[in-house]
Amino acid sequence: MPKLLVLQRQILLMLTLAILCVAPPLTVAQLPPAPQLPAKQPPAQQSAPSQQPASPVQKSDDSQEPTETLKVNVNVVQLFFNVKDKHGALIPKLTKDDFDIYEDGKQQTIKYFNAETNLPLTLGILIDASGSQRNVIDMEKEVGGAFLKQVLTDKDEAYVISFDISVDLLQDFTRDVHRLQAALNKAKVNVDFTSGIPGMGGGPVPQRNSPGTLLYDAVYLSAHDMLAKEVGRKAMVLLTDGQDEGSRLKIQDAIEAAQKADSIVYVLLCADRGFYGGMAGGYYGESDMKKLTEATGGRVINVGNKFDKLREAFDQIAAELRSQYNIGYTPTNIKLDGTYRKLEIKNKQSYKIQARAGYYAGRKED
Repeated sequence: MPKLLVLQRQILLMLTLAILCVAPPLTVAQLPPAPQLPAKQPPAQQSAPSQQPASPVQKSDDSQEPTETLKVNVNVVQLFFNVKDKHGALIPKLTKDDFDIYEDGKQQTIKYFNAETNLPLTLGILIDASGSQRNVIDMEKEVGGAFLKQVLTDKDEAYVISFDISVDLLQDFTRDVHRLQAALNKAKVNVDFTSGIPGMGGGPVPQRNSPGTLLYDAVYLSAHDMLAKEVGRKAMVLLTDGQDEGSRLKIQDAIEAAQKADSIVYVLLCADRGFYGGMAGGYYGESDMKKLTEATGGRVINVGNKFDKLREAFDQIAAELRSQYNIGYTPTNIKLDGTYRKLEIKNKQSYKIQARAGYYAGRKED
C-alpha cells in the first residue's frame, strides 16, 4: 500500500479520536423533554363552585338518598322516619309506592326514596343531674355508655350535656366512645361543671341561681348551639324524669328549636316516682315529654328505675336509628318565609308512621 494512503488513514483516525475526546457525553438532563398532553380543561358550561350551601344531590325520581343533608333547602325537604305495625315492630323493605306525603294538607311529589340510610348520625346525650335522679343516675351512665358503643360508627359523632341548675357541656363532638363514657361519668347530682358552649350557663339563656332542673333550656341549647349547623341525621336522647323547674324558656321554645335543627328527640323517662311522694302536685313530666317527642319524630319510653327496661329502651332506639326510611320532595309552596309547615306521611297499608310533625321553611337570608 502506498505510504501516502496509509498516512492519510492515520490522520483521519486521529481526528476522529480527537473529536470524541473533546465532545461531552449526552446525559439524561440534556435529552429533549418528552411531549406532554395539554391539561384537561373543564367544559365551557361549568363554573367554579358557589359559596352557597350545597343542596342534596338528586339522581332521579327513583334515585337513592341525597349525599349530604336533611336540612330544608331551596328546593328539597328530607324526612327520616320509621314504620311500625300495630304491635310496634319495625316494618322493613317498603317502597316509594307505599307512601304519600302531604305538606299543609296538599299532596307532594316524592322525588327520592330510600329504605335504609347510611348518612352520618350526630347524636346528643342529655343527662338529668338534678336531685330527683339521685337513685337512677349511675344506671343511666352505665347503660348510656353501652348504647353509644352499640350505635356509633366510624363516621358518626356524639356529645354529652348534663343539666340541673345549670346546663353543661361535658363532652364536645367526638367519635371517641371512651371520651363519651368519661363525660357521662362526670355527671353528678347537683354538681356544676364549667360550660363549654357559648351561651350555656349565662349566655343567650340566663340561668337561675335557685335550685331547679333546666330541662327546656337544655333541649333548646342542644338544638340551637350544637345541632342547628350540623348536616345528616340528627337525634337527641334525654335521660330524665321529664320535670322542668326553673327554665327561662317554655316547652314550645324547646320544640321549635329541635324542629328547626331537624333533630329527632327521644326521651327515656328514668323517674324514681318515690321521690315525688311528698311533693305538692306530684309527678307531671311525662305529658310535656310526649309533646316534644311527637313533634320531632321520636317517642317517650318509660323505664322507671329498672336497669333492664333502660337497656331494652336503648336497644329499641338503636334499632330505629338503623331502620329509618328517607324520603324527599320539592315543596309546591316555594316561599322561604320562615313559616311552619305541617307534614304528614301516609302509608297505604295503614302502618304507623313515626315522623316529625312539621318543619320551618328557612328564610333566604338564613
